[in-house]
Amino acid sequence: MREQGGNTRIAGEARAQLVTDLRARYEQGVGIRALAESTGLSYGFVRDALKAAGATLRPRGRRRSVSNTR
Repeated sequence: MREQGGNTRIAGEARAQLVTDLRARYEQGVGIRALAESTGLSYGFVRDALKAAGATLRPRGRRRSVSNTR
């Protein structure tokens, strides 16, 4: 986890590993906002990293359960 407010550039192998971890957690159901908060990164950085990694982004908002669709 990073300290809040830092503008440290993440590059090379460290960035590749971070993006891989973010994508894996996102695909397990963790939201972008939760990923950003847990890593100390901005929402935009996490979203852009997921898109660059080829993740299929989910629609905004909470997922509705099947029973709540009527």
